Amino acid sequence: MGQVETYEGVIYGWFDHFHAYPEVSWKEFETTKKIASILDELNIKYYTFPDVTGLVAEIGTGDEVIAVRADIDALWQEVDGKMRANHSCGHDANISMVLGALIQLKDLPLQKRIRFIFQPAEETGGGAIAMVKHGVVDDVSYLFGVHLRPIEELPFGKVTPAIHHGAALFLQGSIHGIDAHGARPHQGKNAIDVVFAIQQMLQNLHINPFEVYSAKLTKIVADGGSVNIIPGNATFSIDVRAQKNSVLAELQARLDEGFKSIKNMFNTDIKWQWMDRTPGADVSKEATEIATSAIIEALGDQSLEKPISTPGSDDFHYYTVLRPNLKATMIGIGADLEPGLHHPNMTFNKEALIIGANVLTATLRKAAQK
Repeated sequence: MGQVETYEGVIYGWFDHFHAYPEVSWKEFETTKKIASILDELNIKYYTFPDVTGLVAEIGTGDEVIAVRADIDALWQEVDGKMRANHSCGHDANISMVLGALIQLKDLPLQKRIRFIFQPAEETGGGAIAMVKHGVVDDVSYLFGVHLRPIEELPFGKVTPAIHHGAALFLQGSIHGIDAHGARPHQGKNAIDVVFAIQQMLQNLHINPFEVYSAKLTKIVADGGSVNIIPGNATFSIDVRAQKNSVLAELQARLDEGFKSIKNMFNTDIKWQWMDRTPGADVSKEATEIATSAIIEALGDQSLEKPISTPGSDDFHYYTVLRPNLKATMIGIGADLEPGLHHPNMTFNKEALIIGANVLTATLRKAAQK
């Protein structure tokens, strides 16, 4: 652990490193190497994968396996006028908290194995699927995750044993019309008119008002190359979310029908592709109870917050979709995080890293003793 002497200093040092060297999904090569070097220094066994980034470490003995997952990728976004990788979702914090739990647990007598999954590509929604395909949770009974929460969900000092994420689905589409001179619009097929029809369709989506859902355009690119050229072609993206997987499926079906109608209305070719589906949370009662007990033990009753629901999504929940017998929950750490997750200048109280590491330590230890 180098020249750093205190436990807190070690965790802060790890966080500062990962924050300074972010890498986007599937390209977390140096991040993987750094985690491996930390594990080497701690004399912890681990293995990597031949085809994807990330790695898995394990401690303890026994037939039953308890696991914890840390996502390791960063976003690609504009920061201070420049496009670059950026840890604005707090995955650098997740890595640091999980490593913090590891160094507290590594020398304890454990009757079960504890597996530490450092997963790539959460932001693109495929990392958890890759880990499942590699069999990293095939023999796992309990799986825990951890994530910092925005200040409007949890203030600093509060911790929830369960985050009920919503489901999310993303679409990329293209419009293939005909360019026209600005003076002769009747000769073309204006892609911008089609985009406006798509926007109106989204505004007119009405599902049971007691359900939580949204569908919105997040990108539109339509450029004829000159002010006096009406563009026939455009590309667009749509972000679709719902608290329930069944509602998300209904939204997808309604949008498919809407695109077909708009295509016929304008006699213009529209192509669309659904991608990066992230399922809603399937939270285990048993795993939540373990995390609840651990929060009280580590911090006291005053720090325990009830489970929270959030419109955000996380590919963590693919683990339970693909392995239904897995008991899982994601712990939420209050950190006074603002302005919000994915904001390019997101900040939080770094003392939350120590709180998160201590709660994870207690949670994994209790699960290993259950």
